[in-house]
Amino acid sequence: MIDKIAKSEGCRPGDNGEIPRLSQPAADKAAIPAQAAAKDEGLFKTGKAKAIFATMATVAVVGAAIGFGAPLIAAIMTANNFSDSVIGYNATMGGAATVIAAMVTPRLAVYFGVVPLILSMLVVGALSFLGFYCFDSAIAWFALRFSLHFAMTIMFILSEFWVNSSAPALRRAFILSIYAASMGLGVTLGPILFSFVGSRGFLPFAIGCILIALAAVPVIMARRLAPQFKERKHPPFLHHIFAWPESTLAAFVFGAVQVGAVSLIMPFGMNAGYTETQAGQFLTLLALGNVLLLVPISIISDRSRKGKLIAWLCAVSGFIGAAIVPFIIEKGLWLRLDLFLLGGVSAGIYTLGLARLGTYLKGPELAAANSAFIFCYGMGILAGPALTGFAMDYYPVTGFSDTMAVFFGLYVVFMLCLYLKRAFRP
Repeated sequence: MIDKIAKSEGCRPGDNGEIPRLSQPAADKAAIPAQAAAKDEGLFKTGKAKAIFATMATVAVVGAAIGFGAPLIAAIMTANNFSDSVIGYNATMGGAATVIAAMVTPRLAVYFGVVPLILSMLVVGALSFLGFYCFDSAIAWFALRFSLHFAMTIMFILSEFWVNSSAPALRRAFILSIYAASMGLGVTLGPILFSFVGSRGFLPFAIGCILIALAAVPVIMARRLAPQFKERKHPPFLHHIFAWPESTLAAFVFGAVQVGAVSLIMPFGMNAGYTETQAGQFLTLLALGNVLLLVPISIISDRSRKGKLIAWLCAVSGFIGAAIVPFIIEKGLWLRLDLFLLGGVSAGIYTLGLARLGTYLKGPELAAANSAFIFCYGMGILAGPALTGFAMDYYPVTGFSDTMAVFFGLYVVFMLCLYLKRAFRP
């Protein structure tokens, strides 16, 4: 039986491509996909569909709150005469909070439970949002930015863990793509809402607080379906970064490419000779690719059962797409199509990496691995904008795409080396 599973996964018997020392014996771990697949059709009849829809609704609403809050906070800081550098440093607090939150989430989840911790973090997030209205000092705003992103990161980690543990094996990548698209849609709608509400008075802060509060409703409705930890053990956190390198590196690359692109695509477009409106359209195309291409990529992965190969092909496509930008930068239509593609394949790498964790891990091990995954995403958030901005200081037009190509290329080369190492392992 193990031989058949190994062959279906494209590896030798007894080597399913994972690093040893995980929580389950190798034979049991190899059998997980087959066992889950056999039970696939019955999972939706157990009520887990309700849990999946609840997590999707929650991240969509919170995504809208974050998408609404980011321009609101920047606008208020500008109105209060904070310098551009202070505004930029304030934004980096989000990346620092993401890294720290990822490190402590497994222990907090095991101790408090999934639903109580999610609801607590939603309260912290709502209060942090109101705090931006109540305080006007730079120090307070740095602390509030940290607490807001700390709370939302824990909420996202636990919601990803929840949906990943509930998703049927044969549809895991597809369901995670819908989950990611739900969040992306919320983040996209947030700035649109801000354009109507503006930044004056108490109303925008009240709306942000209400959005976060509404996110608690689906969580409460599906609370009985949340994953439960039978033992209060604390799986090693850093171990999972190296135990699942295909997934954690995917999270790093996505964080670096996504946040680097979102932060600097406007300067890139204007440096290339496009208007501010046209550069804004580039950002929209990245977001649309992130949402619209992710679903077909995930369907192909689910049906082919070759998630690692599909993720590698996404990285190859991203490398080629970023590398050709300097050659098509004056061809508006081709550049727009290319940016749409880049948005989709970068999100595909992230989602397929997350799905891989859910295929082989359960319970506290999955929660710890998911935290390691988000930790690497946070490191990408810190590295991407900094390196992209540095490259653009020296190469204003090509530095943007060249940096993206480096990140995609890193994943391509790493996966090739990993494959060759395992293929020729004695």
